[in-house]
This record gives sequence, C-alpha cells and structure tokens, in this order.
Amino acid sequence: MAETELISIDAAQELATAVLIANRTAPDTAARVAGALVASEAAGQPGHGLSRVPSYSAQAQSGKVDGFARPALEQVTGSLVRVDGAFGFAYPALDLALDALPDMARRNGIAMAAVRRSHHFGQGGLHCERLSDQGFVALVFGNAPKSIAPWGAKEPLFGTNPIAFAAPVPGAPSLVIDLAVSRVAKGKIMAAEKAGRPIPEGWALDKDGNPTTDASAAMVGTMLPIGDAKGAALAMMVEVMAAALVGSSFGFEASGLFSGEGDPPDLGQTIIAIDPGLSSNGAYGERIAALMTAMAAAEGARLPGSRRIEARAKAERAGMEVPCRILEEVRKLAGVSAS
Repeated sequence: MAETELISIDAAQELATAVLIANRTAPDTAARVAGALVASEAAGQPGHGLSRVPSYSAQAQSGKVDGFARPALEQVTGSLVRVDGAFGFAYPALDLALDALPDMARRNGIAMAAVRRSHHFGQGGLHCERLSDQGFVALVFGNAPKSIAPWGAKEPLFGTNPIAFAAPVPGAPSLVIDLAVSRVAKGKIMAAEKAGRPIPEGWALDKDGNPTTDASAAMVGTMLPIGDAKGAALAMMVEVMAAALVGSSFGFEASGLFSGEGDPPDLGQTIIAIDPGLSSNGAYGERIAALMTAMAAAEGARLPGSRRIEARAKAERAGMEVPCRILEEVRKLAGVSAS
C-alpha cells in the first residue's frame, strides 16, 4: 500500500477550506487559512501544511481559536501599526499587517507591525516573501508555546520561536531564510507522528530528557536548540521581540497548538519592512547582486530557501505528495471518502 498520495493544490485548498468551515470557521477566514497551509505544503514545509488541519479544526470547534474573529488594525505612528488578532487565526491578522506595511515603509524607510492575541503563524518565510516581492527587506519574529529549555535547565520555557527573513534580488526570486531556533520546527515532529514515521536522532528529547526517535515521545518532551546555548539565547530574544514587544503571552504562558483543549494561546508576531533603496542610498541592487554572484561562485554552496522554488514548481506541475494517513484524517473531518 502506498504511503503517500498525490493531490493537486486546488483540491487540497478545497478540502482544507471545507474542513475549517465545518468546524466553526467563517468561509472567508477558512479560505485564507487553508491557502496558507496549502502554500506551506507546496513549498516543501509539511509541518506547517495539511498536517495542521486537524488541530486547527479542533481548536476552532472548541473555541480555543475564534474562527469568526475579525482582526483590527490601529495606526500608532507613521511607521508603526498594532494589529489585534482577537484570538482568531493568525493569517487574517497578518494580512492586515502585510497590506499596511509597504506604504509606510516607502514613506519612512522602515515600518513595523506588532500583532497580538494571535495564533500559530505558519511558515514565516511566506509572509516575508510577500514583502520582499514588493521590494522590501523583511523580518518576522513569532513565538510559540514552550518546548525548549534554557541552556543548562531541563524544563521547557521558550518556544521554537521562528525567525524569518527575505530580501529582494533584482531579476531573480527573493532570498528567503526561515528557521526555527530549535533544530527543527515542532510541526515536523507532529507531521512525522501523524504519518507514523520516526524522527532522526538529535531533534528532541523525551519527557525524561533522553534522546528519542519516537515522534510521540518527542511531542511530550523537549526540543533541542540549534547551536546549543546560542540557540537557547535566540529563543529568548524572540520571546522579547514577539511577546514582550507586542504585549502577548510568553511561550511558558501559552497553551499548546496541537489540541483543542485550553485557553487561546495568545501568541505574538512582529513584522518589520525596510526600504533597501533608501537605507543604502541607492546601492542595494548592486550590493545584493554582488553577494549573490559570490554565492553562485562558491563551489558546493546551496542558496538558503532555494528548495522552496523547486518544490512549488513541482507542486504546481504535478501536485503534492502527502502521507495517506494525513489525507485520510483530513477527509474524515470533511466528511468525504478517498477517491
């Protein structure tokens, strides 16, 4: 029996949207959320893709996330907006921020959006890429429920706390760098658990602090940070950037993102857009081109984020390979059977 099934982007979008609508989510919000999940799946990031549909649905059904919430934007200064996610899905709130930032950055050289009362924000690189495709250098910081211990401690305190970055490259796709401060995003472990697959050693520890390749044991254990103490320090930095700076919960205060139980997670995100032409006095295009030329000349070097371009092209051309167990669960939630 095949372990994966091929599904088109359009079919995946329709399926995920139907599940969310069936689980207490407004149709327009369901379409936006499904679009973000499918885009992550198509970009080769299944941990932020269709494997999230069951947990998102459970949270909308229980009211842990408000599927009917309407985010609100407040213009604070010429270069700062605050967005209240209203304990709904993050993507509508992020859309408000991403729509507002370009004009602000053009006028002021730099602009920032502080998003509070938010939720899981998915693949941060996709949000940055939307800004870089319009000519801006972009940064996104987002915190997550606790899963990483401070270096030297055993109990988790910080989230996997992704940092994403994108920069425009004249005549080429944007440079996108997207990383969790854990060795992998926790969503990859969740996706492995749902697919019934083991995880590589070195990703996580079980609840007793022992290395594990069992995805289920890792889900209730702790994540290992990149670069040991340096990764744990970066996790703390993101807690400041995405929680303290916007007024949201820290990772150790937030409820989990993988079940419908508990209060809203109340996570935060900070998005920064920079006009590189203004900051460099017009030198940015030549400088980034020189950097990309040097990268291309480095034997064996792989440009960060380049795999997403290949994955997208393949998904658009031939569909996405998704584990059968995940599709079966999603179809069951939608009330449809496999073809």
